[in-house]
Amino acid sequence: MQPATPPRPRKIIHVDMDAFYASVEQRDDPALRGRPVVVAWRGARSVVCAASYEARRFGVRSAMPALRAERLCPDAVFVPPDFSRYKAVSRQIREIFLSHTPLVEPLSLDEAYLDVTDSPTCGGIATEIAHTIRAQIREATSLTASAGIAPNKFLAKIASDWRKPDGQFVVPPSRVEQFLTPLPVNRVPGVGKVMEAKLAALGVKTVGQLRELPLERLEALFGSFGHSLYRRARGIDERAVTPDQPVQQVSAEDTFERDLRLGEFDEAIRALAEKVWNSGRRTGRVGRTVVLKLKTAQFRILTRSHTPDVPPASAQELAGIALALRARVDLPSSTRYRLVGVGLGGLCDPEDIAPQGSLFS
Repeated sequence: MQPATPPRPRKIIHVDMDAFYASVEQRDDPALRGRPVVVAWRGARSVVCAASYEARRFGVRSAMPALRAERLCPDAVFVPPDFSRYKAVSRQIREIFLSHTPLVEPLSLDEAYLDVTDSPTCGGIATEIAHTIRAQIREATSLTASAGIAPNKFLAKIASDWRKPDGQFVVPPSRVEQFLTPLPVNRVPGVGKVMEAKLAALGVKTVGQLRELPLERLEALFGSFGHSLYRRARGIDERAVTPDQPVQQVSAEDTFERDLRLGEFDEAIRALAEKVWNSGRRTGRVGRTVVLKLKTAQFRILTRSHTPDVPPASAQELAGIALALRARVDLPSSTRYRLVGVGLGGLCDPEDIAPQGSLFS
């Protein structure tokens, strides 16, 4: 028997726009160029959507409370987000991606994976394709992008952050282990502060040290996630770039002007349910699971979900289930909440919903 031919390495590019929302604002308003720009609504309940690199030097980051950003950078210019403009620019960028490969998997308005293994452009050389894409983005939008090139999605995403802003970095198959070994473990997807602390307690601070732990021990300590850690430490990621992924969930949330008790925001839940229901209808898909999200005044996040036998058939049914989920919140009645969210998950095509037969059929 002939030995099996090893699979051809894939060529994956992760393109990430540089400070996208803030850069669009600076592009469109010359007075903002070179100044610390924070894209956020002003107010006690607002959070930062994006920060320019000038603002990041002061420690301002996305998802940070706007009040904290203002304390860190008193001279920052706060600009309310304009998502219609950001979406229009994102569509321009998407067209550039598609001119090089049909295998484009958007992650958000400002980043995407591209599989250019069989791309006919630039002689099929991934680094040249990434360079060309970045140049085309600059020419079409006057914005900059960074790119990572690697044999899989996991490595490409890390690499795209390596030479930010306006740069690119390649991790060839022959250098995967060399690249990963010195990295801190928090660069591995899923390793947040809690997991990082658990690994540090084991003496594991780098990916190289993580690679020394046997699979059996990782699984004993962390269950199925231990298997993921084992594979990531070796640079293994077999996920394909999947274009046009169907929407799996729609959601909406609202931050209150003041903290409220659990029974004081029923109308907000109904309004969010209406918004989510309309979003779900626009996808043409049917949602199975209703999710209620709450954030306490102390920033503790709770989620409660329910999957009824029959998917909700109206915004009113969706709201009713979301309201009922409050009964599963087991915090003291005096607890106050700063945010509520409603989601509809498990979206699928209508024909995939099994018909409910008669009880006696």
